[in-house]
Amino acid sequence: MTGKNDAAGGTGLSPGIEAAWGLRDRPVKGPKPGLSVDRIVAAAVGVAASEGLGAVSMGRVAKELGASTMALYRYVSAKEELYLLMQEAAMGTPEPLPALESGAGWRAALGEWAWAQRRMFQRNLWALRIPIAGPPASPNSVAWWEQGLQALRGSGLAAGTRISVVLLVSGFVRNEATLMSDVAAAVEEKGVPAEEFMARWERTVRRLVDPVRHPELAGLLGTGVISEPDGPDHEFEFGLARVLDGIEVFVRREAG
Repeated sequence: MTGKNDAAGGTGLSPGIEAAWGLRDRPVKGPKPGLSVDRIVAAAVGVAASEGLGAVSMGRVAKELGASTMALYRYVSAKEELYLLMQEAAMGTPEPLPALESGAGWRAALGEWAWAQRRMFQRNLWALRIPIAGPPASPNSVAWWEQGLQALRGSGLAAGTRISVVLLVSGFVRNEATLMSDVAAAVEEKGVPAEEFMARWERTVRRLVDPVRHPELAGLLGTGVISEPDGPDHEFEFGLARVLDGIEVFVRREAG
């Protein structure tokens, strides 16, 4: 990737990917002095962080910048491209993994990689709402993908299998982050503390559950375990450990 998009045929990449890799010419100065891709993306991220991804539009971002909507199109070709650039900004460059650098082993490195992804999503919950348009192809998404594959370098797994493992772990992280985000949003909408929200849910379920039709759930409610508070990371810790347990069994089987 050394040249800009040419008039004859271009790079063959989507506009968003070209923009992320810096393969498209940008105007030296736009209709409004100081307007730039970085400023546009920063304004869009600000809107998404405060109002949600659904509030982001070219017109809304232009208003934030005090520019015309058409002025933005000189820098960003469409909302889909803006989404991709916002995602790049949210992901950032992956942080170093101590376990990878110290040679602590693939399981420790992959676990750190999963936690790093979760922290990234927790800082940018709106990014979970960006539709997945295909395999990673933008600079930061490729960097995260590369780091996940590096974490598995000492596992002895074949290249194609390592890809499947990275997909499995990243899928778990994304699903857990989305679930926790949805629950947090529901609690916020009710305007009550999380403990009271869960207590109300438990009372409702107790009224509705029939011990004959739902014997397991009725028995679970009888133990009082649902009322016991868990730490904010409990479900992620438990789930990630079980995912890594399964991968470890597979790695041993493949090695044998």
